[in-house]
Amino acid sequence: QVQLVESGGGLVQAGGSLRLSCAASGRSFTFSSYTLGWFRQAPGNKREIVAAISWSGRTYYADSVKGRFSISRDNANNTVYLQMNSLEPEDTAVYYCAAQPGGSITTMPLLLRYDRWGQGTQVTVSS
Repeated sequence: QVQLVESGGGLVQAGGSLRLSCAASGRSFTFSSYTLGWFRQAPGNKREIVAAISWSGRTYYADSVKGRFSISRDNANNTVYLQMNSLEPEDTAVYYCAAQPGGSITTMPLLLRYDRWGQGTQVTVSS
């Protein structure tokens, strides 16, 4: 059974920073062969892609976070990170980590291609 566990969420003032982590575990889960994504969902809104990183290290960012957020992965420790800088109240949401087997530049932003999800971590940005 594959588990994705997010951490690092919290309350921060606008302009501040947070670093989210997602640790993956599970038998027969080859972390390095997966595309990892961060999604977010605010109340009343659909879940949306924030950023993704492929098995080869290629990255994808939603337009709303380009230049402010950075995604990275540590295959040795089965962990993916999301560094969030210059946070805005509009970034307030529950942030989810997800894994997609393989993946390509085309499928990286596609929610339905991710088949493993974490439980989410709350990020609240106050104005």
